[in-house]
Amino acid sequence: MAEDFNTRWNEFEEMCNSCNGCELRAGATNVVIYRGSKTAPLMIVGEAPGADEDRIGKPFVGRSGKLLQSLIEAYGFGDGDYHICNICKCRPPENRRPLPSEIAACKKNLAVQFGLVQPKVILLCGSTAYEGFFGAKPVMKEVRGKFIERNGYYIMTTYHPAFALRNPANKMPIFEDMGKVRDKLTELGAMPPWQGLNAE
Repeated sequence: MAEDFNTRWNEFEEMCNSCNGCELRAGATNVVIYRGSKTAPLMIVGEAPGADEDRIGKPFVGRSGKLLQSLIEAYGFGDGDYHICNICKCRPPENRRPLPSEIAACKKNLAVQFGLVQPKVILLCGSTAYEGFFGAKPVMKEVRGKFIERNGYYIMTTYHPAFALRNPANKMPIFEDMGKVRDKLTELGAMPPWQGLNAE
């Protein structure tokens, strides 16, 4: 079974690396597929790689990633509990927002990724991630922090960590949303009860 999964995962990575569905691949150093565990109860989805991610080849490794990682660790997530990726796997020029056509081109890759990871809960970071999943731009204050159930899994949208870095007052909503995600995973039996914030 594990061998079959590994074969399918390798085929998925090859599909991503050889994708030329839009023009972003031509300007990217790396195709940024994921970090974390290949299967996990929590799937965190961002917008697209930035300069650090494009250089290193992993998502959320810059300043936004450090903030996200601190939240993950504060709520007691282990290495096997989360899978982090982006709606688009190649960096847009100058870190601009991906175009609708670019989001659409990468959606088939994300669908395969979701099927392999099989999360219980999905945390969408920012409006582009929401648009990639639901096909419409959200009003963030209306969708943030609320679960949507689809086919037995739960989706929540929160602010992108980069948004909180620009305005530190927005760190608390992301912090609260991650807590709701942690509680939902316990409720679903995917993680043990949370024992409270880890001591610094």
